Amino acid sequence: MDTSTRRSESRHLDPRTPQMLREVIDGEPYAAVAQRWGLSRSAVDRRVKTLAAQLTQNVGVDGLQESGAAFVKRLRMHREAILRALEQFDPGQAVPQRDSRVLSPDEVDVGARRVRSRSTRPLHDLALYYLPFATGLRPLEVARLTVGDYLLEDGSVRRESRVRADVAINGRDRPLFFNHRRLDEALGAYLDERVRAGHGLGAADHWRGLDRHGPLFLGAEGEVYPITPNGGEGQNRTVCRPLLEIYRKIFRQADIPGLCTQSARLTLMSRMYERGADEDQVGLVLGIADRSAVRKQLPRPRPELAKVLEELA
Repeated sequence: MDTSTRRSESRHLDPRTPQMLREVIDGEPYAAVAQRWGLSRSAVDRRVKTLAAQLTQNVGVDGLQESGAAFVKRLRMHREAILRALEQFDPGQAVPQRDSRVLSPDEVDVGARRVRSRSTRPLHDLALYYLPFATGLRPLEVARLTVGDYLLEDGSVRRESRVRADVAINGRDRPLFFNHRRLDEALGAYLDERVRAGHGLGAADHWRGLDRHGPLFLGAEGEVYPITPNGGEGQNRTVCRPLLEIYRKIFRQADIPGLCTQSARLTLMSRMYERGADEDQVGLVLGIADRSAVRKQLPRPRPELAKVLEELA
């Protein structure tokens, strides 16, 4: 398949393709899936692998790199991670392919300035922009956060919080740290704006006057971002499509090549490595249980032996 054909398919995704991918990773042969959908085996193969590669680039599939999307055995090995990625994927939207990568601090700052100047809701969007760089959270997890996840009762920031099981995409509780100055500034300004607008208020002398159980982020008129089912009957998967689209818009406004949720997570991983974290710590923060899956996403840098042994005598 040439580059132009692949790009065309990524712009015009058949809405049936996510279900084809589910059937393939559930173990059905390509030929059986093709017969069910009235397509050729090669057409199903191409569409499934294109979508899988797209998921690794734009959403992120724990433990699976884009190159691995070309092998059905690897797709089936990462079935649960692919299903979680599909929760955040909107097949009705055209999703351009991107090459996820680690961003430099200067690039992150430039993107923030562009978002601030181009957004119609700069405080709201800037806080959303910084959040995956600071925490590694995915859009659906962001939609599930509450005011009480971020704030203490006295209105100060809850520096050590938790991604509760009902917030986490994989359903497993994990630590959540809010120790990012620029996120504090942006999110604090956004919450002040919410109070002035009267959106999601609670007792005036607690949690900065906001309802601790209410969502951390609200729509422009104070509405809750809806989280809706995303799958067939009996499939317990959900998606927050409005917030997904907002993130896409924010990343377009930032205008940085390769910027997506996965690149923000990779950037956080890189910063953690720079500060001495190991794969277990990185995986714990990002919700990746398998140490080898962490290494596949971004291997831990290895120092040169000469540097390690320097001045030991």
